Amino acid sequence: MNNDSLKLQVYQTGEVTVLGFGGEEILHQLDLAECRDQIVKLVKDSNCKVLAFDLTGVRLVPSGLLGLLTSLRELGVEVQIFNPSDDVREVLEITKLDQLIKVKNIDLNAEDQA
Repeated sequence: MNNDSLKLQVYQTGEVTVLGFGGEEILHQLDLAECRDQIVKLVKDSNCKVLAFDLTGVRLVPSGLLGLLTSLRELGVEVQIFNPSDDVREVLEITKLDQLIKVKNIDLNAEDQA
């Protein structure tokens, strides 16, 4: 049932293209092949140079998503992760992905409040 598949939320903040997952706690409905196709198309169509994944509200991510994040670097894109949960941050540290991907906590609504 494709209607149940997770929809990515895409928005721009400065030079960074941000992908969000709608605050889903667990990305269990994530179709990685479909997600990768959407992201690769976005990167190519928009000539994206910095791609950030907003994990606000996401507690757990499938391991395949971590592989997807690192493979995106092959497209010449800087990959960042915004607002990971403590559990996700720990996984990034254990796998040393935090050395390949910039991880930070930011307030994405700060620009709206200015």
